[in-house]
Parts: sequence; structure tokens; C-alpha cells
Amino acid sequence: MTQIKIICLLGILIVLFSFIQFSRHAKEIPYPEGYRNWKHIKTAIIGPKSPAFEHWGGFHHIYANDKAVEGYKLNNFPNGSILVFDVIEAVQKDSDFGEGKRRILDVMVKDSVQFASTGGWGFEEFKENSKTERLIKDMASTQCFSCHSTIKNSDFVFSKVRD
Repeated sequence: MTQIKIICLLGILIVLFSFIQFSRHAKEIPYPEGYRNWKHIKTAIIGPKSPAFEHWGGFHHIYANDKAVEGYKLNNFPNGSILVFDVIEAVQKDSDFGEGKRRILDVMVKDSVQFASTGGWGFEEFKENSKTERLIKDMASTQCFSCHSTIKNSDFVFSKVRD
């Protein structure tokens, strides 16, 4: 009888551990393969006088998948919308600026159920050219949504389509 209890307990622990692992990875934002083929929304630059320069300084190329393009039109993004902020350092040579290396790749994914606590958006940041080195992880509510929450009227999205 004791062996049966131990086997049952081990089975329950395995199922519980599997569920916890699945739950942790269910919210992981995937690297947005092929995003440079999506709609280019706009490019902006954050210069050295900006308080955001240390982290986000450089060129910001913003891309949107098809669902996010519709979201820009409606000012309300449907589930499945993905926005990418490709942050490239700005390198000055003489009086011109050109693109240097990638600093970070920020990604927003709309899923109103999975990310209900952060306005329906999941956030991630990938370091430089890495598809696996994540910088945000489970700090999205403090590192991303705390700023995005200030713009609820645009479905928590700062960027606008360039006219």
C-alpha cells in the first residue's frame, strides 16, 4: 500500500511540475522571425539628449504584422497583433549618421487572455542579434507596462503610422 501511495504522489508531482513548466513557457514571447518583411510603420531616432538614450538610443524601425496594421487603423489592436521595435545604434561619421549594430529588439504581442494583467499585451526584449537572450522575462508589468499603461486610449501603443 505504501508503494502505491508513493507512486501516486510521484505521479501527482510530475503532473504538477509539468503544468508549472508549461505555464511559465506559455507566456514566453517568441522571436518574431521574418518581421522585416512585415509592414514598416515608421522610423524614429532617439538622440543623446533624450533621457531614454542610454537604453533606447539610436534608430527605431517599427514593424507590424497584418493584424497590427489593422489595429493601427482602428486604434484597437486585435489578438494576434505583433509589433517589433528594431533598435539600431546611430553611428556618426563626419556630419552624417548611419546604422551601427542592433542594440535590442523589442516585441509586443496582443493576447487579451494570456496577458490580461498588462492590457492584453505581452512584452519581450531580445539582446542585440540574439534570438534567445531575453532581457524582460517576467518583469513586463514593471519594465514595460508601467509606461504603456499611460496611453490606454491608443490600446497601449505609443507609435502611430507615418502619414
